[in-house]
Amino acid sequence: MQDIGEIKERAILVGIEWPGSPWPVESSLEELSRLIDTVGAETIATTTQRLDAPNPRTFVGSGKAADIADMCRAYSADVVVFDDELTPSQQANLEKIVGRDVKVIDRTALILDIFALHATTKEGRLQVRLAQNQYLYPRLRGMWAHLASNRMGGGVGSRFGEGESQLEVDRRMVRKRISSIKRELARLDERRTIQRESRYKSGTFKIALAGYTNAGKSCLINKLTNADVLSYDKLFATLDSTTRKLRLPEGREVTITDTIGFIRKLPTTLVESFKSTLDEINGADLILHVVDGSSDELGYQMQTVGDVLHQIGAERIERIIVFNKKDLLESSDAIRRLSETYPDAVLVSAITGEGIDELIDRIAKVAASKDALIDVVIPYDRGDLVSMAHRRCHIISETHEEGGTHLMLYAPPDCSHVFEQYS
Repeated sequence: MQDIGEIKERAILVGIEWPGSPWPVESSLEELSRLIDTVGAETIATTTQRLDAPNPRTFVGSGKAADIADMCRAYSADVVVFDDELTPSQQANLEKIVGRDVKVIDRTALILDIFALHATTKEGRLQVRLAQNQYLYPRLRGMWAHLASNRMGGGVGSRFGEGESQLEVDRRMVRKRISSIKRELARLDERRTIQRESRYKSGTFKIALAGYTNAGKSCLINKLTNADVLSYDKLFATLDSTTRKLRLPEGREVTITDTIGFIRKLPTTLVESFKSTLDEINGADLILHVVDGSSDELGYQMQTVGDVLHQIGAERIERIIVFNKKDLLESSDAIRRLSETYPDAVLVSAITGEGIDELIDRIAKVAASKDALIDVVIPYDRGDLVSMAHRRCHIISETHEEGGTHLMLYAPPDCSHVFEQYS
């Protein structure tokens, strides 16, 4: 017998060219194809249509819907994926046109499927399940439409189901499931909040990584902190936030948190479900906006990240733009253009380590920018304060005198008052 391997599902992608859209339909479909690849399927064909507004019945025009059905038969497709979100009725109508043996889904359903595939922690799995159930709830009517149609004709059996219908039962079950998941997430969020508040009270300088999916955030945190965060060349390889410590050259420790990657048309239900994870960005002192410097779409991707940061209220936090994947830039001209267009940005390669030292220096400058210069003599019986100074401050000089340890240091605002009494 010969092992022919796992048979991949065959997908047809449908994109819409909207007037005034900042995203070219071709690049949006290319990204959709990468999402398809991430779930283990393959793209066999794509088709597009120019529309001013979606058709309320089939999203695309009736002629285009018939063309899609013909493509499904010609290519033996298993699934049709729309690049925009479909209403439940549009999805049901399209399934009737293409045939019941072909699934019709939208971009949101595909992203939810990827999240379900990659969620590893209990909180991550709960967040995905919440988003899935919120997406499913309004689509239950379409799932039971075939039962409703069988009862429309009147006559014998037409009064069946005058009590509680299966649709009502399912809706109640989904509502209960959503409420149960929210309660469990709230309990986990309380624990995360306590951990987050303890970090806030410690006065440790907090850094959050934010960026488009597959920009290399996990690879960057590994390079900065010698960590082992999961890092794949796949969209949404990382869903759960991960915090690691980084010791700056002057000795101060800061924390860096890797968060979920963003993407264009990120479903609203996901932003709501992953609120506790995204709060890690909101509580940061500095955001490293990681950008794939080798991408032809970096301008659009940066705009998408900026929009999401604004959506979660994090636009006020100081930000450093980090262009990653410098090793993939084909010429020095490309590097020069990035440097001229974004003079305050840092160009790095998380693979080779190029530019990492410059990035750490920039982080250290921002961390020290609000520090106060203090000259203190700490009594020898307060060794805990000397340890705090080494852990959280930038020490310029340290000598041992008769009255205690003489320190010249830069102290962050939240702990400078502890040392002032020994000035």
